[in-house]
Amino acid sequence: MIPIIFFGTHQFAAAILESVIKSGMFDIQPVVTMPDRPAGRNQELQKSSVKIIAEKYNLKIDQPPTLKNYILPDDNYSLNIVVDYGMIIPQSIIEKPKYGSINIHPSALPKYRGASPIQSALMAGEKETAITIMLIDDQMDHGPILFQEKITIEKDETFPDLYARLALRSSQLLLDVVPRYIEGKIRPIPQNHEMATFTKILTREDGKMDFKEKNAEDIYNLYRGLTPWPGIYTIWNGKRLKLLKIIKSDKKIASGDLAVAGKQVFFGCKSGSIEILELQLEGKKAMIAMEFANGFKS
Repeated sequence: MIPIIFFGTHQFAAAILESVIKSGMFDIQPVVTMPDRPAGRNQELQKSSVKIIAEKYNLKIDQPPTLKNYILPDDNYSLNIVVDYGMIIPQSIIEKPKYGSINIHPSALPKYRGASPIQSALMAGEKETAITIMLIDDQMDHGPILFQEKITIEKDETFPDLYARLALRSSQLLLDVVPRYIEGKIRPIPQNHEMATFTKILTREDGKMDFKEKNAEDIYNLYRGLTPWPGIYTIWNGKRLKLLKIIKSDKKIASGDLAVAGKQVFFGCKSGSIEILELQLEGKKAMIAMEFANGFKS
């Protein structure tokens, strides 16, 4: 078994951790994840997705509030595996294992480095992305590449679907790449840093749509990337109108206008239009288009 420390926090990392555990290839000592965080209306402490999986398999768990003074195990372990962890890892931790630290990044590095690679690819209307397994160095998503596999993006795929698909494939690839890397069968290849692009941490404001400024294709791609969070919305009659589910439409609607035709609801864009299938007006419950159309008429 390969002795490792696994650093991860969110669902993408949890899916990979479970595959790592089930493979029987690794001795995990320990799992390092973010501290429990308050969440929900009552601000109750919530475990990370990775902690839930680690507890399921009775693994040792560390949850340091910072890694600045974190003491690694004294055991002679081979590798750090870092996936969607959420904190900066000091260079002393990155460099300690014999084979360094490996990261899985869901983009075609050096393209889409940073916090939102999957969302950014969808919002840009990319037809293809990738899974990159790389060594970590002292800069963000900057290290040499061990393996990269291209992944086709389906034309109507939204973030949750692509996220789940990339997590599953990442799990499979990691189990193939790590043993070959340790056996010296894979040579790390430096990235072309001149080709690098960077993504940002998304905020609620990223979901605000101006239908007069964007065409239907752009709005649809933003919806694909920003669903379910932060979601897309516009301001209609002074209230926030969340667009929970949309499709592209050939209906001719004036730019920026909301229109109801029978049981259907449309928004006109700079060019083209979208049909709204589900929506939620500020202060109201979520509803399908027909319910909104009936209220709109009255």
